[in-house]
Amino acid sequence: MTKRIGFLSFGHWSESPGSQTRNASDVLHQSIDLAVAAEELGADGAYFRVHHFARQLASPFPLLAAIGARTSRIEIGTGVIDMRYENPLYFAETAGAADLIADGRLQLGISRGSPEQVIDGYRYFGYQPSEGGTDADMARTHTEVLMEVLKGEGFAQPHPHPMFPNPPGLLRVEPHSPGLRERIWWGAGSRATAVWTAEQGMNLMSSTLLTEDTGVPFHQLQAEQIQQFRDAWTEAGHQREPRVSVSRSIFALTNDLDRAYFGRDGDSTDQVGHIDGGIARFGRSYAAEPDALVEQLRADEAIAAADTLLLTVPNQLGVDYNAHVIESILTHVAPALGWR
Repeated sequence: MTKRIGFLSFGHWSESPGSQTRNASDVLHQSIDLAVAAEELGADGAYFRVHHFARQLASPFPLLAAIGARTSRIEIGTGVIDMRYENPLYFAETAGAADLIADGRLQLGISRGSPEQVIDGYRYFGYQPSEGGTDADMARTHTEVLMEVLKGEGFAQPHPHPMFPNPPGLLRVEPHSPGLRERIWWGAGSRATAVWTAEQGMNLMSSTLLTEDTGVPFHQLQAEQIQQFRDAWTEAGHQREPRVSVSRSIFALTNDLDRAYFGRDGDSTDQVGHIDGGIARFGRSYAAEPDALVEQLRADEAIAAADTLLLTVPNQLGVDYNAHVIESILTHVAPALGWR
């Protein structure tokens, strides 16, 4: 089964020894350069995490627009935007503009978000849950508004004496990018959330952790999540085929530098821990010589079930090394697995 293969960058910067991203400017410029390099190598996607109050990428749309202007084929996305912090109408405007610049290549992962750097950070952005509601409820409410607005239908009453002539009828937010609504993904951390995602008509984005544990290996639990998503999608009667992505840390050890960085990760296993006060299962990393790596990945049921694989990259190691990481998978691993 052929797969779209992209990278997912957390966008870290620090002044620690060895970091090639010393500040936010470094990360932003190198993110653009890595996306350009990935497209040239034949990769299919450039995706970026979004975290507030952290030395990481936080405001995705200027970056995505810049990448869209510098590339022509690669998908450009997020994994994920925390909807607790978002004004859905402004989101629709900025996403629409970035998508038009990229000629319709945005793939936007959104979600309730992950553990924060600060307590209830969304409150500093002017948002708080309604009485009796939770922050997760608020994220879903913002998402429902966004999905409605992205339909491109008018809803705002025009002023009787506008500064500029209006088209007839109710007005919508502009610019509107047709098709963007079908390129919204929800980052689901459980099987139940995956079912909800399908019911809403969003694509499924599943990462390297699930906020539940049934005792089975992570990749099998994630494959079960994907199947439940697909079953719910069919039951909901949606007319299009959904997209499903999983992310993994995968390193083909092809030279001494690879072995120095990741050779010790070859014995990685799933981990069970706690996140946001609940139990969670974290998936393993993969690091091995290409032939061994192929066999390990062949056994990963969730990768097999997904149409898109996002390679988490160590962005602080710089553009050249991360381009090498991506190229190694595309050259030494993907063809042997039928992904290319």
